[in-house]
Amino acid sequence: MICGVDEAGRGPLAGPVFAAAVILDPERPIVGLADSKKLSERKREQLAAEIRIRALAWGIAAATVEEIDRLNILQATLLAMARAVDGLNLPPEEVLVDGNRCPRLSVPVRAIVGGDASVPAISAASILAKTARDAEMQRLHQVYPQYGLDRHKGYGTAAHLAALSLHGPAPCHRRSFSPIRELLAVP
Repeated sequence: MICGVDEAGRGPLAGPVFAAAVILDPERPIVGLADSKKLSERKREQLAAEIRIRALAWGIAAATVEEIDRLNILQATLLAMARAVDGLNLPPEEVLVDGNRCPRLSVPVRAIVGGDASVPAISAASILAKTARDAEMQRLHQVYPQYGLDRHKGYGTAAHLAALSLHGPAPCHRRSFSPIRELLAVP
């Protein structure tokens, strides 16, 4: 009952940060698991559907823009990770987290740098977190189409920064992140 945990969306200027937790079934292996950033969008979606069907347990959670601004991005990420683990319908014996920081949990937890590329359960969590966040960015694009969130997913691209300069920040923008903070400070 090893649980893999990963996040998606720490760096963008807009939208929540997502985390997923996955306990894979050793009797039902999933071929093609890899770091979500190394997969095409289509392949991620295919694998996400397979993970939801074949995994023993999975959970997806987020920390809101307001929580990111109040806590900071690291603490909000750890909060989303803890929520994802808490949402599992089976208790894990151990949790393996991609990266070098661990959320506080009631079960043993270890950080593994590069785990999204080397530990299948973390790869699966990476895929679920990324596809869930991408879906949320598509939803936010419907509400705030002027920012192009469907294309850059909230990252600080030139197009996104230009839209921010033109329209100012929306409620989906992280006010604690420097480009947004600087825009809000201009009288």
